[in-house]
Amino acid sequence: MALTSQIKTIAVIGAGQMGSGIAQVAAQAGFQVIICDNRSEGLNKAVQGIEKSLAKLFEKGKIDEHPPAILGRIKKTTQLSDLVSADFIIEAIHENEALKKEIFSQLDKIMPAHVTFASNTSSLPITRLASATLRPQQFIGMHFMNPVPIMGLVEIIRGHSTSNETYEITKLLSEKMGKVTVCSQDYPGFIVNRILMPMINEAFYTLMEGIANAEDIDAGMKLGTNQPMGPLTLADFIGLDTCYAIMKVLHDGLGDSKYRPCPLLKKYVDAGHFGKKTGQGVYKY
Repeated sequence: MALTSQIKTIAVIGAGQMGSGIAQVAAQAGFQVIICDNRSEGLNKAVQGIEKSLAKLFEKGKIDEHPPAILGRIKKTTQLSDLVSADFIIEAIHENEALKKEIFSQLDKIMPAHVTFASNTSSLPITRLASATLRPQQFIGMHFMNPVPIMGLVEIIRGHSTSNETYEITKLLSEKMGKVTVCSQDYPGFIVNRILMPMINEAFYTLMEGIANAEDIDAGMKLGTNQPMGPLTLADFIGLDTCYAIMKVLHDGLGDSKYRPCPLLKKYVDAGHFGKKTGQGVYKY
């Protein structure tokens, strides 16, 4: 397995909000980055977004290196086979277990034996994802927070077979990207979403049952518990579809009725109102 000093190139699979953010912080940390997505337009949009983000950070004095130099370390591709030169893989596609497994199964056949696989999944079992490969000891969860360039945490999740060396490498890489790490065992929701999502789900029950309107729920939690934003606003920023998917994982994985997704949350998702990314969620954008 590659030592951290030997990791020169990081591949990121998925050019959405999370994938582009991970690619950005990896490039900022000095790594060569290959970002892979099956949509060329998605890749172009991701690079444009990274360019804007870097320009803002440079303007504010948050980074010293000139944005064009950082961007020069990012390459894009639509082919998994182009990732063969990478030393570390981070998958960041949407929460679809079957698709993630298919990608990792393909990568397992393509990538050299020393390469570590990490998934940015926010709730899916790492042990199950690792089972799609012949390298479960080199498979780990690496859950970045959104927006990646701003949020300081990476939640590292150890699967059943994850080796100590894989954990240490992932921790050091995260720190090199400027992140603080916490370590979770492989149980539904891990640490952050095991605690956060039931709170968000309960906010939807509070709204559904008419206890208060959305604005008062958010103001109450924001000012009453000193959170930067209320739970319904946060849900809109995360994506109501993502919140619903995570609650289903918690409910299915733990079997406790307290994790049952709120019917109102499901109703928003069924209507296609996913939050900020679609322009409509609990609030309009």
